[in-house]
Amino acid sequence: MGNRTLAIVQAAALASWLAGSAPLWSQGNVVTKTEEEPANAYAIGIGDVLDISVWKNPDLTVSVPVRPDGRISMPLLGDVQAAGMTPLALRQMLTDGLKEFVTAPGVSVVVKEINSQKVFVTGEVAHPGSFDLRPRTKLMQVLALAGGLTPYAKGRVVLLRDTHDGQADRRYEIDLGKIISGKSPADNLILQPGDTLVVP
Repeated sequence: MGNRTLAIVQAAALASWLAGSAPLWSQGNVVTKTEEEPANAYAIGIGDVLDISVWKNPDLTVSVPVRPDGRISMPLLGDVQAAGMTPLALRQMLTDGLKEFVTAPGVSVVVKEINSQKVFVTGEVAHPGSFDLRPRTKLMQVLALAGGLTPYAKGRVVLLRDTHDGQADRRYEIDLGKIISGKSPADNLILQPGDTLVVP
């Protein structure tokens, strides 16, 4: 095998090896790593307000609330599901959808107002109403935020939880005395957005 032929074979082998070992390049384009989200990434909820902008496309920049059906309205795309998605996942979905209309759309999604992370307390408490829900907030903590029980309370609470499937709310009846005495500490449940506590 001549020197010229050997050089061609070596060059081809090197090119093949580079293609297999360096997959970040493909026909001159950089393929970036898929972004990974933390396990506790915020999930957009009904009532939240989103600021969505598309770089160099002011007509596509909107500030929109998440409707009760979980959707938002976007120029060119119409109604888009948002509730239950993280901002990063929604950004990717909008980017994919806008590629049909805009070259390399640079989309950003910012949660401007968080209105979905609330629980509701009614019945025999000092201050019925809605309360902002922080991570891992428990039932007894929310009752404390509501000012505690009135003298007329029966010492139990009913928790109503939306099943998000169109079916009736799930109902839990909890004896507060068993939580306080330590007989049933597991009943001091971690609350979820949209939970309603009813104190008879």
